[in-house]
Amino acid sequence: MRALLRRTPKSLLIVAALAALWTTASAPAHAEYPVDYNFFAGIPNELTHPNGSLPGANNWSCRPTAEHPNPVVLVHGTGGGGQTNWGVYAPLLANEGYCVFSLTYGAHPAPWPLNQIGGMRPIPESAAQVGAFIDRVRAATGAPRVDIVAHSQGNFVGNYFIKRLGGAGKVDKFVGIAPPWLGIWENSADLLRMFAGGLGVPGAVDGLLSAGLCLSCPTMLGGSAFLDALNADGVYEPSVTYTNIATRYDEAVMPYTVGLVPAPNATNIVVQDGCESDFSEHAGIAGSPRAATFALNALDPDHPRPVPCEFIPPFTG
Repeated sequence: MRALLRRTPKSLLIVAALAALWTTASAPAHAEYPVDYNFFAGIPNELTHPNGSLPGANNWSCRPTAEHPNPVVLVHGTGGGGQTNWGVYAPLLANEGYCVFSLTYGAHPAPWPLNQIGGMRPIPESAAQVGAFIDRVRAATGAPRVDIVAHSQGNFVGNYFIKRLGGAGKVDKFVGIAPPWLGIWENSADLLRMFAGGLGVPGAVDGLLSAGLCLSCPTMLGGSAFLDALNADGVYEPSVTYTNIATRYDEAVMPYTVGLVPAPNATNIVVQDGCESDFSEHAGIAGSPRAATFALNALDPDHPRPVPCEFIPPFTG
């Protein structure tokens, strides 16, 4: 063998070494993760890997590429978790070459599985948790800014971090899935107060809304003092680019147009526009391949891809 190496020209050895390096560098880091377009696709992962991470998510050694320089942070909705809400998006984004991260925020202190029912705590508290997580992602990846993909309540939580907790310079793009910017039921808090006032108990509504396991829920009602304060300077942070992806069949955000607030830095999308066979609603939109493609195009607008139109059932997507 030594004699053979001595007789091999150095140029051939160099070429062989470079070829080996190129093969190693260009090989995929993993076999492609399977993507099941179903909102509930993450639940089996939580059941088999309690308190774990979805395939493709939370790889703390991941380094962003020039093609996708911003890590993507997934911010779930009310009652969701880092695995249960993102069975589609974590593997999909990882397959696309993104560094993708997800967490469970706003859960009450409790053993599993209750500690994976997120979005129960007050939104400012949850936003602080998301902000700390984003800082950890930035430190691990070396990226100055992240992109956020949020579902339902996650839009409020992510935006509170951006607007009230110093996150404006840390977030580049914000993709809102079923966003409830003006409240999950428009003006519902005011209507309830009017009704209670007619009964002679005007303070009863606020007392009832502040009780219960979901401490964030009353603050998401249209007309709540929390939302009035959050939106007092406008819904959006001017330095962030927003894409809102909504569905006409949303049964939690009503009317769905409360999530389509116009602004120069916001693009509004309704998944049924141009595709009447899409019946996804508040949950199913987070499992829809059509909505997911809109999200991919929002994260990488320089390389848009055709958006599919097919029958998409409610609830699962």
